[in-house]
Amino acid sequence: MQVILLERIAKLGQMGDVVRVRDGFARNFLLPQGKALRATDANRKRFESERTHIEARNLERRNEASTVAEKLNGQTFVVIRQAGETGHLYGSVSSRDLAEALEAGGFSLARNQVALNQPIKTIGLHTVAIVLHPEVEASVTVNVARSEDEAERQARGEDLTLAGAEVEEAKEAEDEAEAEEATEESESEPSVEPSEASPEDNA
Repeated sequence: MQVILLERIAKLGQMGDVVRVRDGFARNFLLPQGKALRATDANRKRFESERTHIEARNLERRNEASTVAEKLNGQTFVVIRQAGETGHLYGSVSSRDLAEALEAGGFSLARNQVALNQPIKTIGLHTVAIVLHPEVEASVTVNVARSEDEAERQARGEDLTLAGAEVEEAKEAEDEAEAEEATEESESEPSVEPSEASPEDNA
């Protein structure tokens, strides 16, 4: 199906472009969301007659999105979940969960604005893109932890997974081994015996 884009669509084109898309994509997403029109002669004429209005409306929405992006960009949102010692969640954190977390933080967003390719399945700090407008994105940090206390520790840079603890223990053991080796080397060095006094010294 050929459609006229009413806004920029990633990997498809800019506003006003006539592009060919899959029928299902057009019927289920582009047309009902008001992001495109069927590329009929009547719709082409309608688009050209309303182009100035459409562009003005798009500019207004982009400016609003930019204002929100300035406040949202770089923010951190905490999500508490149960997880095992290795840090794997009993379940996952979805785009819907993140939209709810952002809403609790004072930002009203739709679930499809959270650009999460796959659900989050481990504790830790995760960077997630938020699409506020086809031309405006913000980046937030999602701090997934087992408790508020752990979230604070993760924010300070601690690795709370079992793997992280094992790495720390291995590093400590390696440092201790190096220290012991250095001590053994210093003890094994031959000591310098004082030379016997010569007869001349006794004279």
